[in-house]
Amino acid sequence: MPALNEISPAQLMRRIGVPDAPALIDVRLPEDVAEIPSRVPTALPFAHEDLDGIIAAIGTRAAVVICHKGRKLSHGVRARLQARGMSAEVLSGGSVAWQEAALPAVPDAALREAGPLWVTRHRPKIDRIACPWLIRRFVDPAAEFLFVPPAEVADVAARFGATMFDMPGGDWGHEGSGCSFDTMCRRFGLRDPALARLATVVRAADTGAHDLAPEAAGLLAISAGLSRQYRDDNAQLAAGLPIYDALYRWARDAFDETHADRPAPSGPRQP
Repeated sequence: MPALNEISPAQLMRRIGVPDAPALIDVRLPEDVAEIPSRVPTALPFAHEDLDGIIAAIGTRAAVVICHKGRKLSHGVRARLQARGMSAEVLSGGSVAWQEAALPAVPDAALREAGPLWVTRHRPKIDRIACPWLIRRFVDPAAEFLFVPPAEVADVAARFGATMFDMPGGDWGHEGSGCSFDTMCRRFGLRDPALARLATVVRAADTGAHDLAPEAAGLLAISAGLSRQYRDDNAQLAAGLPIYDALYRWARDAFDETHADRPAPSGPRQP
């Protein structure tokens, strides 16, 4: 059971992936990172002495501090943050406990290969909204996305140091029968039942394989409607993120809920 000012790995996992998720601060030493070369999703690396940098990154959010085993480094940083009037907790057991719980962890190698600036073709529909949602909620909350004409994607990527995604033949695109969302889940180490459930819906809607998930037809309809409602791709992305927030909560907490049964009418039936 977590001690005072601590949060368990399972509790923290339920707070990741939602719009009001806490800021996660990874203060592990280099030798600890070498032992476990991955991060809790969305965790930002900082030296434990860099309190000003940590505070600037947190902003007004609550924070969870992560070190190797949840001991001196994380408790020291947590205490200093609380002394500054900020809300902070420690991940109980640190990254070791997270690894032992077999929870999703983002490989450092994938983070070095991608982001924080991404580019794809304009007029997004499904994958090109779902992938930014996945990155913002589980990889990098501050990631930026550029939507440009298809013929300009490669040159924009080269000129601006951006990572291409959901482009034919690209590293972060469709693989086999999967879509780009599947590729990102795999490469970012996001192996989680709720995300797997959501990925099936995204894949079914994006590839036209609606027999995989009955929800796919609805996602396609909503996505097509959004693309016609907004001329500005960034405005469409902002409007689309809450849809995937809702789908993720469905996939995590409500996927087995049905509304097939109607309650029995009360009182005499009206003519």
